[in-house]
Amino acid sequence: MLDKKTLEKAFSTMATAKAMATLYEDNFKIVSKYVHATSRGHEAIQIAMAMQLLPQDYAFPYYRDDAMMLGIGMQPYDLMLQLMAKKDDPFSGGRTYYCHPSLKDADKPKIPHQSSATGMQAIPATGAAMGFWYKENTGIQDANQEKPIVVCSLGDASVTEGEIAEALQMAALKQLPILYLVQDNGWDISANAAETRAQNAFEYAKGFHGIEAISIDGANFTESYLAVEKVVKTIREERRPFLVHAKVPLLNHHTSGVRMEWYRDDLEEAQSRDPFPVLIKQLLEAGFTNEEIDVIETSAYAELQKDFDKAQLAEDPTPEDLFTHDFAPTPITEEVGERNPQREDKVVMVDCALFAVEELMKKHQECLLYGQDVGGRLGGVFREAATLAQKFGDERVFNTPIQEAFIVGSTVGMSAVGLKPIVEVQFADYIWPGLNQLFTEVSRSCYLSNGKWPVSMILRVPIGAYGSGGPYHSSSVESVLTNIRGIKIAYPSNGADLKGLLKAAYYDPNPVVILEHKGLYWSKVKGTDAARVNEPSEDYILPFGKANIVQEIWEQETDETITVITYGMGVHWALNASVTIKNQVEIIDLRTLYPLDEEAIFKSVKKAKKCLVVTEEPTNNSFARSLAGLIQEKCFKYLDAPVMVIGSENMPAIPLNSTLEFTMIPNVDKVKAKMEELLNY
Repeated sequence: MLDKKTLEKAFSTMATAKAMATLYEDNFKIVSKYVHATSRGHEAIQIAMAMQLLPQDYAFPYYRDDAMMLGIGMQPYDLMLQLMAKKDDPFSGGRTYYCHPSLKDADKPKIPHQSSATGMQAIPATGAAMGFWYKENTGIQDANQEKPIVVCSLGDASVTEGEIAEALQMAALKQLPILYLVQDNGWDISANAAETRAQNAFEYAKGFHGIEAISIDGANFTESYLAVEKVVKTIREERRPFLVHAKVPLLNHHTSGVRMEWYRDDLEEAQSRDPFPVLIKQLLEAGFTNEEIDVIETSAYAELQKDFDKAQLAEDPTPEDLFTHDFAPTPITEEVGERNPQREDKVVMVDCALFAVEELMKKHQECLLYGQDVGGRLGGVFREAATLAQKFGDERVFNTPIQEAFIVGSTVGMSAVGLKPIVEVQFADYIWPGLNQLFTEVSRSCYLSNGKWPVSMILRVPIGAYGSGGPYHSSSVESVLTNIRGIKIAYPSNGADLKGLLKAAYYDPNPVVILEHKGLYWSKVKGTDAARVNEPSEDYILPFGKANIVQEIWEQETDETITVITYGMGVHWALNASVTIKNQVEIIDLRTLYPLDEEAIFKSVKKAKKCLVVTEEPTNNSFARSLAGLIQEKCFKYLDAPVMVIGSENMPAIPLNSTLEFTMIPNVDKVKAKMEELLNY
């Protein structure tokens, strides 16, 4: 039997959640302007969970968890502001749906940005737990008397997602302090459990050795509270993962847009498992009178209508509010440090990156590196992490399983708990499983949390064709990445830029993708010696959005001139192709694809009057074509010829055979021919 104070608090919260659902249904025409869902049927387990959480804990709820929000101390009015997408919505400033919280209040559990994609929160949540694991294993002190835990709330249907498996695998492997709370109401949307899953989450979890799982009646508050209390205590003390499978009824619509009466044939049975009368019975057994229960319930209802009316009148966002918080402000705005100190020997590009990461790890304990094969045995397939595990330990530099989604998405949680992860995807061709997390979670976190939760991370991606790598180790993917708003993208052409941009990325509070051409790593490709540099000083930092004029010309009165806009390997093709016509060819190395240095581009184009964009990607529908269109639009009256683009042939993949590869991608001769065509236009 629970004490009366606990039962009273739970009942008051449950009555409020139930009354809110009724209020919304009674005012359906008003609230259906924006999609929402409620917790009806799920309230008992959600409140039981909320009552265990401390301010140092991290919670990753899902879109039916409004009772959990009330349970941690959010007021109905707060939730109603988000329901109606108002300016003062405390979670997102009117940018995202009801019960998609993001919270950073000092007196409540921390809630990073929550998306609508079911199951997606499992990887960021597990990343937060891995952050606690890392801190505890490397001696980063936590001032809290009780150790923090992470709670990841899921619907049972979402557990069929492949990314859930990646999260559970890492939680089991590393023994992370996380509780996966799975609320099982037997439905997806209109598809039920029998037709969509071979087993429930409790049964599924048995396949992950090291995760302890229990199954409970989530509609019974007392049972839920006692079970969760025991689990949370164990996680705080023993630092290992649990899964709680809570069986609950769904007593309201899937969402306001998908009505239960359209497809449900189990409404009567579901109603028989309503947690509300179960809790009333438990109150009566604990000594509450019917009159006392009525008073609690009535007081829960009392202010709701006033809050609802007030929320309707609250201010909407202004048009200007659209343009805030896409990125957090970066402190890195100027180039500092010594770029080209006197050295005995020049350093290859891959070593410039290695030295930059080593310097950062020496200086910042919160910096860590993980990905496939970066650990002590190999140090990366390109030796880009060589010796780092030996120098900093297996907790700071470690291998992950082959799970790109986890590598990318875990950085959300890592960043949220105050760490700075540097992660790697082994080849650009394998970034695709990670795009779900990069697009939905990483890139949108700052914007949709109204600036509260920018994701501070670096994703390193070896890219490009080199040495007959074939169709799965040679691709260029920048056009896909530049279509993801909310990330910064670097594509350096030499070691100095790579080191400076890595340092800038570390001190930038936003997510950064650094594309590193494999053919430039060691300067083994003919004509790429310029990628080798005198290693810049330790304090060298190169800000994003600053292009480099690698070959400058004067404005000509009589001779035809062109400017080449390029990046990565394209810089070296352009330099070599223009050896005999240097005074006619200006070359702009973008260095970063976002932000883009439009000022430098337009200035050069207006001077040269003709422009060639050089890329390694196939040209159709590419970043390069988009850039050419931008130049044409902004510089049209200055141009003496159409803006031209040269890139790879528009084929589905780069073949393995060296003759076919050579035919597919640009080279010095192809670029030179295009330059001459443009000069003679």
